[in-house]
Amino acid sequence: MTPDTSSYMIAGFIVILGGIAGYIFTLIFRNRKIMKKLNLLEDRNSEKK
Repeated sequence: MTPDTSSYMIAGFIVILGGIAGYIFTLIFRNRKIMKKLNLLEDRNSEKK
């Protein structure tokens, strides 16, 4: 009889999905930061013209 390892499988999925969710949140945060900087640079560039 094989041991029941379903709890380890569920824990593994939680860790993996948590890592993926954390990565997605960092991508969203980075995108917002880059867009703010881009808008600031575009505003400065339009003021110089």
